[in-house]
Amino acid sequence: MGGANGKSGHRVWRNARLATMADGAAGLGAVEKGAVVARDGLIVYAGPEADMPSTAAEAVDCDGRWITPGLIDCHTHLVYAGNRANEFEMRLAGATYEEVARAGGGIVSSVKSLRAASEDELVAQTLPRLDALMAEGITTVEVKSGYGLDADNEKKSLRAARRLADERPVTVRATCLAAHALPPEAKGDRDAFIDLVADTILPQVAAEKLADAVDGFCEGIAFSPEQMARVFDKAKALGLPVKLHADQLSNLHGAALAARYGALSADHLEYTDEEGAAAMAKAGTVATILPGAYYFIRETKKPPVDLFRRHGVKMAVATDSNPGTSPLTSLLLTMNMAATLFGMTVDECLAGVTREAARALGLLDKTGTLEAGKSADLAIWDIERPAELVYRMGFNPLHARIWRGQ
Repeated sequence: MGGANGKSGHRVWRNARLATMADGAAGLGAVEKGAVVARDGLIVYAGPEADMPSTAAEAVDCDGRWITPGLIDCHTHLVYAGNRANEFEMRLAGATYEEVARAGGGIVSSVKSLRAASEDELVAQTLPRLDALMAEGITTVEVKSGYGLDADNEKKSLRAARRLADERPVTVRATCLAAHALPPEAKGDRDAFIDLVADTILPQVAAEKLADAVDGFCEGIAFSPEQMARVFDKAKALGLPVKLHADQLSNLHGAALAARYGALSADHLEYTDEEGAAAMAKAGTVATILPGAYYFIRETKKPPVDLFRRHGVKMAVATDSNPGTSPLTSLLLTMNMAATLFGMTVDECLAGVTREAARALGLLDKTGTLEAGKSADLAIWDIERPAELVYRMGFNPLHARIWRGQ
């Protein structure tokens, strides 16, 4: 379903209920008898149909359906080769993380697979995962590298991510996560590898404009806050914004580190403390909540959602789609998990996959809400009330997905 093109180039969706998600609006910013008018891919009006500007465009009758902003998955590792179903099976049979790693599993197995795959193969293997997300109304997706772990393969991964936007009508933000894990050839020397990331990989990635942001994994099994600070210093020097996998398995004060660098977001955050939450609130760093990994690796420590509420930290929700710890390609199910496992409200979940997800990508000026001047990215739903999008499991009520007015 699209709007018919009038002579003016306008497209109109009327007789709809809108969840505008406008910043500062009460709840979902709902408009009962609403309309959206777009021109040249941008929203020119979203609000009560009675106040709609007159245009020559033929309007599409939405029959009272709900329109939300197009959904945004702001944390994925979508580009990878192969899968790790065998490790899942091993763990179910009682193998420990260490035993799986000794058998060649873990991130290293994804590194091996990605290095062996061509850029074309990576794109071909990733498209079905992207299609699954888009089928649920996703119009913007963030894609991280991090399974290459050397200059050539990190760049190959990011080029594959960039190419997804040529293959599908979707906005792709590419993030360089070279500081994800230690590759086998580093032989345990984390500092030398961080030097490689900061001195070689990031400058090359920036020179070729392959990334929109830089991320890292700050954790005992990955890199220390000091090592991540070196990566962030280089990112800042190259003019790239930063994000951080922080406080997932322990509290290394990653949230505070991210805030210190004015990070767009800090993600996971199960072990974040009050100091970290306060720092994030002050810096405007978004907390990206990732229930898929919590569920899949059977975590028991929940992210401190109440603490984030108390300090006014904005919360995004994302799939963390990846082969090892969150093989999840449903943002609708992710919202249900955030509500069921972490007690997030319907309003928080819906804001988390629209407005706050846009904020976590530095794109709130372009998308994430139904407001004039934003991209005409819409999801039109066969639902009676927005809570259905969070309440149902394995059910997709998407009626139409509109990206940039088309």
